[in-house]
Amino acid sequence: MAQATVPDQMTAIAIRDDKGPASALHPVTLPTPTPGPGQILIRVEAAGVNRPDIAQRAGFYPPPPGAPQTMGLEVAGEVIVGAGRWQPGDRVCALLGGGGYAQYAVCDARHALPLPAGLSALEAAGLPETVFTVFANVFEHGALKAGETLMVHGATSGIGTTAIQMAKAAGARVIATARGADKARQALELGADIAIDTTAQDFAEVALADGGCDVVLDMVGGDYFAKDLAALKTGGRIVFIAAQAGGKVDLNIGALMMKRAVVTGSTLRPRSADEKARLAAAVEATVWPWIAAGQLRPQIDSVFPLEQAADAHAALEAGGHLGKIMLKP
Repeated sequence: MAQATVPDQMTAIAIRDDKGPASALHPVTLPTPTPGPGQILIRVEAAGVNRPDIAQRAGFYPPPPGAPQTMGLEVAGEVIVGAGRWQPGDRVCALLGGGGYAQYAVCDARHALPLPAGLSALEAAGLPETVFTVFANVFEHGALKAGETLMVHGATSGIGTTAIQMAKAAGARVIATARGADKARQALELGADIAIDTTAQDFAEVALADGGCDVVLDMVGGDYFAKDLAALKTGGRIVFIAAQAGGKVDLNIGALMMKRAVVTGSTLRPRSADEKARLAAAVEATVWPWIAAGQLRPQIDSVFPLEQAADAHAALEAGGHLGKIMLKP
């Protein structure tokens, strides 16, 4: 296949004054990136919007060394310059260190995965950041197994909707929490066995009445932690991926000891390229068959033109979404 013509410049999204509110995002013209050794160039057809992007915009989550300064951690599209297993014309979705809010993006060839059959590029672009995060934290750090129970907070977020479906595909039970009756209902529709409206119910009490949880996926932190610990079965695991309600928690050491509990957490973006490649291979082997079997499908809430990234961030911060908010160049 002849290599497509690549323009010298492209539209991307930058942060005015390097950090600020959603309105600080604006389109700029930048040189089209040139892939280095072992990298591919992707013509971006869709890009996912994620909470870490908001953290970066606020100045709290800088790109790793060598990554683009612009935002965007996941994309899907067509390979224009190949490397590794990829040839020009292949369609992929990919995990990026940054730079996804653009018409073109580069990534390590090992961090791209084939576009799953039956999914559009828009849907597939919502996979990498969320699926890699859930797989690493729920299934590796949290060691969730078939027959165990996962509690997932923020059930209607991109991470939450993905975690519910992945846990069910793995044969686990799911207790989901969300703020509001409508969101709790949506969690049940996605496959959760129990959904708790945290504005009306104590999630620890409901979980304990059901027998407790083996794993808790928490992106809230703050006063949720004590209830997470209370809801755990003996030998349970709490995994943190964010702390939207505060990073300081009160830890009752005695309760931790009595439960023989493990508390852990991780970030994805700063991991080494080799570690991300290992994770990509594990995700392709385990999760891609679930997608092929119809057990996992990205939930797309809304789509914004690339130039309206500021509106997309505002929508994510408003919190009314179900699933992923996407950008389309």
